[in-house]
Amino acid sequence: MAAVLPTSGAAAARPMTAEEKKVIFASSLGTVFEWYDFYLYGSLAAIIAKQFFAGLDAGSAFIFALLAFAAGFIVRPFGAIFFGRLGDMIGRKYTFLVTILIMGLSTFIVGILPNYAAIGVAAPVILIGLRLLQGLALGGEYGGAATYVAEHAPHGKRGAYTSWIQTTATLGLFLSLMVILGTRTLVGEAAFADWGWRVPFLVSIFLLAISVWIRLSMNESPAFKKMKEEGKTSKAPLTESFGQWKNLKIVILALIGLTAGQAVVWYTGQFYALFFLTQSLKVDGATANIMIAISLLIGTPFFIVFGSLSDKIGRKPIILAGCLIAALTFFPLFKALTEAANPDLAAAQAKNKVLVHADPAECSFQFNPTGTVKFTSSCDIAKQVLAAGSVSYDNVAHAAGTPATITIGETVIQSYSSKGLPPDEAKAKDAEFKKSVAETLKAAGYPAKADPAKMNKPLIVGILVILVIYVTMVYGPIAAMLVEMFPTRIRYTSMSLPYHIGNGWFGGLLPTTAFAIVAQTGNMYNGLWYPIIIAGITFVVGLIFVRETKDVDIYAKD
Repeated sequence: MAAVLPTSGAAAARPMTAEEKKVIFASSLGTVFEWYDFYLYGSLAAIIAKQFFAGLDAGSAFIFALLAFAAGFIVRPFGAIFFGRLGDMIGRKYTFLVTILIMGLSTFIVGILPNYAAIGVAAPVILIGLRLLQGLALGGEYGGAATYVAEHAPHGKRGAYTSWIQTTATLGLFLSLMVILGTRTLVGEAAFADWGWRVPFLVSIFLLAISVWIRLSMNESPAFKKMKEEGKTSKAPLTESFGQWKNLKIVILALIGLTAGQAVVWYTGQFYALFFLTQSLKVDGATANIMIAISLLIGTPFFIVFGSLSDKIGRKPIILAGCLIAALTFFPLFKALTEAANPDLAAAQAKNKVLVHADPAECSFQFNPTGTVKFTSSCDIAKQVLAAGSVSYDNVAHAAGTPATITIGETVIQSYSSKGLPPDEAKAKDAEFKKSVAETLKAAGYPAKADPAKMNKPLIVGILVILVIYVTMVYGPIAAMLVEMFPTRIRYTSMSLPYHIGNGWFGGLLPTTAFAIVAQTGNMYNGLWYPIIIAGITFVVGLIFVRETKDVDIYAKD
């Protein structure tokens, strides 16, 4: 790690120069557009499930749409390796000019891609391919932008300067929500679900043109330019970053002790909260998007607050405090969200609990990505009906060979096995069973959707703002800290990989993993165990093994 020097009071006190403002604005604006492109898919996951995975049952289609969303995250570390190597060898500027081109064109093509009804299985295959390209591009984008800004920042102000880059992911999500909401309002819900959802993807071509123009006007990072003039650029940044233990151990600590926990707090506070509102609490998409957008607008300035604060008290205490507080409060906050957004559902769950009594041996994992698996046992059929209605339930073991039952309050409904039944008889039994469950749930007070008149919208926004503030705590200072952990010659490569494994794998897989846990256990809050455990691990590892970096001189020779 680079040498530690005292913070320069003059550097910290002087105002930002015009050139530094241009660097931050140009880097941030391009990155906002790139995040906008990336998050459009996640914001429209439910519609994309119907458009591109129409061959599957509704539950599996949504989970598979989330998996396609996650595919972009899975390849992000590979993009970090590929573009990080280029960035350390040929420069920061041209590398992330290439990444914005790949991202923008991939997003635009999604907007003109025929759906499943038009071209069959080719539609989801091409869609996933485009998501992979987006993931590769984003893998090279963030490290370049963060490194570029940090290497322009004066000593003692890197936290404040790089925190502007940290706002871009949230602003990109906010922009995507605003364009979606505007399009929805303009064309109407029916038209939006049919063809209007394509408009936000098509708009990206204009954002791409602006981004490319901005990035062409930028100069190379002074630290990289000086290093290149002196002939000190790395010839093998991958080998230096990951083939030498002194750097590899820092990469591992950066992943486990920083970015993994930061990622799950980020995605829980923004994306999972949105999915939880729409899927579990049955809040309509437009209302959920508006409340998320308001919370992002209120919370975003705290990225700058915590980034600047990290220049004074350190990066580590703020990041780890965010992980710990989030892990301790996720359960009560999401339960409060239920009571505020859908009080009828909360009341029904308290008064008339739903239980599934079944032989554990006949219960399968409720996931059908190919659409070919037929769930025929009484347990599977019972759970499928409840999952399709987003009904939270508890599992109770039944004696072997006993048909499954659903208990709703005082009413017991016996499930059935469709194995060996003629198609017509199975279809009739299925319709009868679903009708019986739906009527009983309605009688027990379970709402088909959240009632807007009963929502406590100020409280919902307040809870969402708290979740966003957790995001700003863990995310605001992290760019500066990652930059400070590695030497200039391999910085782009070294910092990008732990960032994108943490955010791409631990964070990007969070919605899919959490909803799979919910589908398996029946309890809609159990998905929160995933971010809580990961954030807890990061807190412990970071507290014990990660060193503070705020006073590191990133220009010092290693």
